Amino acid sequence: MTEPFAARFAAVRDRYGPLVWGLDPSAALLETWGFGDTADGLDRFADLVIDVAIGTVGLVKPQSAFYERHGWRGIQTLQRLLRSARAAGMLTILDVKRGDIGTTNEAYADAFFGADAPLEADAVTVHPYLGFDAMHAFVRHAREAGSCLLVVARSSNPEGRSIQSARGEDGRTVEEALLRSIGELNAALVPDGIGPIGAVIAPHNIEPTLDLLAARSLFLAPGVGTQGASCADVVRTFAACLDRVMPSASRSLLSSGPDKNALRDTATKWASEFKQALSIA
Repeated sequence: MTEPFAARFAAVRDRYGPLVWGLDPSAALLETWGFGDTADGLDRFADLVIDVAIGTVGLVKPQSAFYERHGWRGIQTLQRLLRSARAAGMLTILDVKRGDIGTTNEAYADAFFGADAPLEADAVTVHPYLGFDAMHAFVRHAREAGSCLLVVARSSNPEGRSIQSARGEDGRTVEEALLRSIGELNAALVPDGIGPIGAVIAPHNIEPTLDLLAARSLFLAPGVGTQGASCADVVRTFAACLDRVMPSASRSLLSSGPDKNALRDTATKWASEFKQALSIA
């Protein structure tokens, strides 16, 4: 059985720091880089960023939509990027935000988890709004593959607050209820450690505070940089569990491209900043 994601994250965190590099080739970025918003331009992007990421960061996070928009060739490029990153020893977080019920979730899980998966990733993002219990297939596949399921609980977009902060009959907000469910499931699956079910918690909106420790999970912290969250925000939000947070930045890093040296220097600077701020020796 593959070593659990939490253990593999701890290893790359010790070496490179916790920074997650979002590899998001928007149409505007491909044009700005001079590659062109085409499948060929996407291939050039993938080749360049993987070359720069190797030895610079320990985690990469492609947003699937930017690849899917190029059709079958885009999916092919995404597959190649994921495989190249994993072969180089990086952890891959595939940002797909899937979530459905029954056999549909089984199909999604088959696509992303396990050695035979066509888009195998070390972690994937999902949304839970068709019911937390409906994600059973995702949970089972993630656990069997030693992967991580990252459940959107508190997102970085302001539009999400009205839903995520809504209160149920028990008085808990949706995000509080999700973290409680994640914690209960992780405790059942891994009684003495961090479980395979993580959460997406943006460091923008830190009020009200959440009981993050009780989730017994890892946390993806999106929106660092261009979206407004800072390293200080990450430290403040995750103060009780700094060893569990994976801060993610995309546009702020990619803006230095397409010059490889500039990209590498920017990524190295950000990785070092987070490594120091989160007290990693």
